[in-house]
Amino acid sequence: MKVNGYKIEPGANLAGVDWGYRPEPYRRRANLKRADLWDANLTGANLRFVILTGANLTNTNLSDANLEHANLEHANLRGANLRGANLSSAKLEGANLSSAKLEGAKLEHANLRGANLTNTNLSDANLEHAGLRGANLEHANLTGAKLEGAYLGGANLSGAEFTGATLYRANLTGANLTGANLRRAFLKYADLSGADLSGADLSGADLSAVYYAANDRHRQPAETHRANLQGANLRGANLQGANLHGAIMPDGTIHD
Repeated sequence: MKVNGYKIEPGANLAGVDWGYRPEPYRRRANLKRADLWDANLTGANLRFVILTGANLTNTNLSDANLEHANLEHANLRGANLRGANLSSAKLEGANLSSAKLEGAKLEHANLRGANLTNTNLSDANLEHAGLRGANLEHANLTGAKLEGAYLGGANLSGAEFTGATLYRANLTGANLTGANLRRAFLKYADLSGADLSGADLSGADLSAVYYAANDRHRQPAETHRANLQGANLRGANLQGANLHGAIMPDGTIHD
């Protein structure tokens, strides 16, 4: 198989290739549906809007690649190197990203519903407003990751590492967070209702419902939405030093 003169095969060297869509006359989206690019080198490639549904990208090097708006639904990205890659608004529903390296990757607004991200390294990744409903992130490394407004309802996050992660206004309803490390995580206004946090470490986490307006010189608190832990299972969880001011506790009471 050839695309624009480039041979598509396992182990191919396609570093810096430009297949990105641009609104020019007769310029179409590259279609690499079900392509076999196992162990290929696509470092710094422009794959914006490229169709890669069902493609085999196992162990492929996609570091610093531009995959913005790319369609990677049900693609196999197991063990792929996606460090620093731009996956903003990419379609990754049902994709296999287990053991992939995603440090510093951009995944804002990406659709990762039902994706397999077990043991994936997502440290410092940007997942703001990403859709991760029902995704499997068991033992994933999300240290320092940005998950503001992300949807993680029903996701498997057991044993995941969230130290210092930002989960501001994130939706974690019904999520499995058993044994997860949420030390110093920023969970302000997060919805954890019905989540299983048994054995999780929430020491030093911020689950408060009070903020200070940027223009308030006297720093008078203004209350908005509350962090919601209603119905959550906190059995054996470590909450030492956590800020729970104004949060809705598992029994429905408001923590003062």
